[in-house]
Amino acid sequence: MPMQNDDRLEKITLLVGGHAYSDWKTYRIDSDFLKAADAWQLSLGIRDGAFNVDAVRGAPVKVKMGDDVVLSGRIDTITRDISRRGITLSLSGRDDGGILIDCAAPVFSARQLNLSEVISSVVRPLGITRIKIQADNMIRSDRIQIEPGERAWDAVMKAAGSRGLWPWFAPDGTLIIGGPDYDKPPVADLILNRNGDGNNLISLSETRSIQGCFSELTLLAQSHASGTKNQKLKTKPVDVSRSIPQAFTVSIESDDDTGTGDADDGQSGTNNMRIKIGDPSVPYYRPQIITAGDVDNQAQLQYRAKKAMADARLSGLDITAEVFGHRTDKGELWEPGQRVRIKSELHGIDGIFFLMGRSFNGGRPGGPVTQLRFKEDGVWIPDVYTQKAKKGKKKKKGKDQLRAVNLEK
Repeated sequence: MPMQNDDRLEKITLLVGGHAYSDWKTYRIDSDFLKAADAWQLSLGIRDGAFNVDAVRGAPVKVKMGDDVVLSGRIDTITRDISRRGITLSLSGRDDGGILIDCAAPVFSARQLNLSEVISSVVRPLGITRIKIQADNMIRSDRIQIEPGERAWDAVMKAAGSRGLWPWFAPDGTLIIGGPDYDKPPVADLILNRNGDGNNLISLSETRSIQGCFSELTLLAQSHASGTKNQKLKTKPVDVSRSIPQAFTVSIESDDDTGTGDADDGQSGTNNMRIKIGDPSVPYYRPQIITAGDVDNQAQLQYRAKKAMADARLSGLDITAEVFGHRTDKGELWEPGQRVRIKSELHGIDGIFFLMGRSFNGGRPGGPVTQLRFKEDGVWIPDVYTQKAKKGKKKKKGKDQLRAVNLEK
């Protein structure tokens, strides 16, 4: 059964200008991996007729729930409303990712930078100082080119995507580049039984779609000339999804494989690089071809291709649930990245799913409610902890793995 939510644990506090403000009339606080910046909205009824001077646009804020920080960012918009019904102050904003969406990245070009160096060069001039790389096996980018007018968030996405990773902001304002850890145990059970026994859900919605899913995805790219030779990498089995019953299949080609181009000597680059990935869960032929432009090497090509297919498969399932309160039965705040077991007799669902996003909603008179948005477990960002996956393979080998690909023909 879910824990009885203590009002103190659910209390929303806004910290701004050295002051703390609570007793909000309504609030909504979002957090979603698939959204560039987490948004928040708060409204407050003012009794004394004076608007607070600390609430100015661009002011840095922290939003807390009980003693836990749920968001760090800035005020984007201030609305002061006066009517016969009273005086209301409404504030809205985003987390620290907002400035990366709004502003251009510093223009620069460089060679042989690792991922941490690339990200730091983009975000530190915009005030983002805390950065955490949360992944194994970082590769260096042979060439980095930030064009004039390129948004900082797009530059961060491109750098992270070269390793098959994703950027997001932690509640304390740290920029994290990485992905989920699918070895973590589920944090809660959500139950919807026909007879009502043990039910702890307000509502549950399941949507399955073939749109955006492909039986076969081909990624085309080329590698630029490089002062350091682009070594061909022998591909080893990589666990794309440890929970799904069917595997992706992969094959890789380049002009060297077909014998139609010049040898890759590290000075002339490689043309006509391609990788093809199949998803057996799609029941009929649905091909797609995408282009990646310049890549540094075959490893980068594989990371991008596997993430593209994982994103396509991810679009096939959406589960939305509503629960009372903002915490699990163990007292943890709901947050993206958690794994949750969902059991619904009416839907025929009984399995573990990945929490992609959540929204805290509340205020008088409705009380605190959380909307949870789930995706298929084990699919999104498959190549984060490759070392951990290798250890797992010693214990179990199954259909969930990509098979070895020989790049030398």
